[in-house]
Amino acid sequence: MTESRSIRPVGKARPVSVVARLKSLGNRVRRAVASEESGSAVIEFVMLGVVLLVPLVYLILAAGQIQAASYAAVGAADHAAHAFANAPDESSGAARARDAATRASQNMGISAGATEFEYSCAPGCMQHDGTVTVVVTVSIELPLMPPGVDAAVGSVNADATRLFGGL
Repeated sequence: MTESRSIRPVGKARPVSVVARLKSLGNRVRRAVASEESGSAVIEFVMLGVVLLVPLVYLILAAGQIQAASYAAVGAADHAAHAFANAPDESSGAARARDAATRASQNMGISAGATEFEYSCAPGCMQHDGTVTVVVTVSIELPLMPPGVDAAVGSVNADATRLFGGL
């Protein structure tokens, strides 16, 4: 039995340009790569976001905590010195200054236990034209730490001096 086959006429083959061959090769490579790595960009973005952005955000929060402690120490020392200088006697001046320092630090979000207060008078307390120097130390704690964890990493000091009987 014989098979019938269609016979094509032999003619000139169309020349394929180099550019067409490169485009065809590029398309095949793109299809192969896309089929192997489809959807991996989302996973890479999420992983890099977690690895890079979370520590960066925490670093910014820690820097903000240091800045808040600095502002709290300066404000607390200034208010405490003013309260002490305008008090009628030394004991009430110390109490007023301690209260002013605690309130000023709490206004900046610093806990009362993180603020320490000291004062000294020259030549003596409550003498006209004498001075009082108040030193406030604020402990810096890492943000977002659970209660009971010692998160203190340092402290900030500030001092202020006022004249007794002056403004």
